[in-house]
Amino acid sequence: MSGRGPGAARRPTVELLRRLSLTTGAAGAAPVEEAWERYAQPALWSTWSPQIRSVDLPARIAPGVRGAVHGPGGLRADVVVEDVDEQRRTWSWSVVLGRPGVPGVGLHLDHAVEAAPGGGCSTSLVLTGPAPVVLGYAPAAWWALRRLVRP
Repeated sequence: MSGRGPGAARRPTVELLRRLSLTTGAAGAAPVEEAWERYAQPALWSTWSPQIRSVDLPARIAPGVRGAVHGPGGLRADVVVEDVDEQRRTWSWSVVLGRPGVPGVGLHLDHAVEAAPGGGCSTSLVLTGPAPVVLGYAPAAWWALRRLVRP
């Protein structure tokens, strides 16, 4: 008997690695231009995104820019900025999270900042990647987005 009957345990890794897209966002009183500049200048990321300790990127995001983002506990994310539209205030990037010597896990992030009626702005983020990583990162991302749109 192979143990593959109706009651047999299945390998959970297959289900856990399914890709998931999740959208989150925040609204706040920061002027839309200020929130966009906080995105556009990687040196500012750690001022509103507490999970970012430092960045190794040029002064401004642009398509094709490559670098690294460093987080807590030695976590490193190798990043590639894929698209930037300054007029629409949108950008996207691919991220591979990992630690030295350990295979990484990839995410794709799509960002947007929009002016809010009556002032302030809103921001949205679409996270796409393995379900456990997306679900695990979403609360930290939401918290950071709330800080992004604060004056």
